[in-house]
Amino acid sequence: MDSDLRAQLERAVGEVDAPPSNRFEARRRARGAVEAAEALLRSEGYYQPLLEDVVEGEETPVAIVDVTPGPRFALTDPIINWIDPPPAPALQEDVLGDLELRAGEPGRAVDVIAAEGRIVAGLTRQGHADARAEPRRVVVDHAALTVEPTYNINAGPLVRLDGVRLETRGPTNPNWVAGLAPWSAGDVYDPEDVAELERRLLDTGVYDGVGVALAPADQTLPDGNRPVVVTLTDRPRRILEAGATFSTAEGSGVDLIWTWHNRFGRADTLVWQARAADVDSRLGVNLRLPHWRRPGRTLRLSAAVLNEDTDAYRRTAVALAADLQQRLGKTSWFSYGLGLDAGRYDENRFDPVTQAPINFERDLFILTGRGSAYLDYSNDPLDPTTGWRLTASAQPTAVTGEDTTMFLRAEAQATAYLPIQDNARTVLAGRVRLGSILGGEELTVPSDRLFYSGGGGSVRGYEYQGVAPRLPDNTPRGGLSLVEFSAEVRRDLFRNFQGVVFVDAGSVGFDQAPDFSNMRYGAGFGVRYKLPFGPIRADIAFPLDKRDGDADFQIYVSIGQAF
Repeated sequence: MDSDLRAQLERAVGEVDAPPSNRFEARRRARGAVEAAEALLRSEGYYQPLLEDVVEGEETPVAIVDVTPGPRFALTDPIINWIDPPPAPALQEDVLGDLELRAGEPGRAVDVIAAEGRIVAGLTRQGHADARAEPRRVVVDHAALTVEPTYNINAGPLVRLDGVRLETRGPTNPNWVAGLAPWSAGDVYDPEDVAELERRLLDTGVYDGVGVALAPADQTLPDGNRPVVVTLTDRPRRILEAGATFSTAEGSGVDLIWTWHNRFGRADTLVWQARAADVDSRLGVNLRLPHWRRPGRTLRLSAAVLNEDTDAYRRTAVALAADLQQRLGKTSWFSYGLGLDAGRYDENRFDPVTQAPINFERDLFILTGRGSAYLDYSNDPLDPTTGWRLTASAQPTAVTGEDTTMFLRAEAQATAYLPIQDNARTVLAGRVRLGSILGGEELTVPSDRLFYSGGGGSVRGYEYQGVAPRLPDNTPRGGLSLVEFSAEVRRDLFRNFQGVVFVDAGSVGFDQAPDFSNMRYGAGFGVRYKLPFGPIRADIAFPLDKRDGDADFQIYVSIGQAF
């Protein structure tokens, strides 16, 4: 007997927890095993098996099923009977090509049934939305040792689409929903188009539920077209959120966020934000308009009055921004836009000419071109175990006011994930980040546009902005270039817990090219508790080349992996 067939038989017969107590029980079990073995053999194309139930032993009876599979029956060419009206001859040929049943192959029941499903699916993809299979007929010829399947297929009429019919009450504008449809009136039905409309509505993030389906056949319009019915379940129109944060590195803060959904009837999101914090306080508003003038493109508008107070600088400013983001596939995108900042800077800087610290205040107007791209080929947004990601941005910037300069700020980051055991129980993860400012000088580039490193999202073990060289008063010195590396080993421990060990490295340089001569290193370990939406992480990290002013360790707690 073929070893695979024997393994299938063993699984079909199964096991029990205890031996039979008498011969009667053993006989009953053997007969049940015969029935299970016969069902499996017939499904695999063995229609002439020899099966016998046997009981051996008196005091300790043993149930035995004796199996001789016999010959394996082979398929003949399948026959398709089209119930009137039949589809177009060309479509019939395409459907025959999708059968994947060939004369001479084993007559397995699962293959015969699957072929019928492929016929109906092929017709549906080609516009016959009502296609269905009537009862099939399969003839098993014991003399010729063959299996002859005959399929009775009702293709139904070719369906052409009309527009979109929104059937739920709510603020959403029906004309806006109709504009998202990837078809025009009279186009042949394609289930992928209907699924794409559903994806576009779900992408907006303002609906708890989205239903998109072809209207029933009895709702066909006089012109022969059929509409697509859309049902939407709205999220709460107003959501008020409050939160508080505390960090030994970045201080404390409180947030108040008021979100309005669908204010303008086109799945928009308007967010009002108020934050009071040690490092970044602001009053702001953000407007997100999905599918702006074309599917997959999102317009983002923002305005904020902010006050930043970091170790490196203080800034009070008004910030305006407008960006267009175009989706590429399910999770990748690129964006472009403009930003305008106007504010007062109070900066502790390093003068490369005098080689001495300098403090100055200046009013600046900053116009920034904003271009970025994100490619995501990983398997999970919060807990990736395989694949890679790439982020890149370029910001041409013009500064005027009490100082004038122009420069280009460019940055890129790549991460990769490699599972090294079955089911990704152990994962190697790596990160590389590079940045450079071209055309600007350290003293004239605004402090908030310089590069800094250190903290939970960069080099762990150091406080926020703590990797760069410092001025005599311990102020972090921003640079014109940046390089960072991270490596992690993530290992599943038990239940929902995961252990992690990591090493981070980073350097801030004062030329356009990254500087590898003043690298700082941190290392540590952490735990992850995996929840359905992603892991909660807690890390403790230690600086490996501690300087005066560096803490002995840093603790980081957040949602999602470090990268």
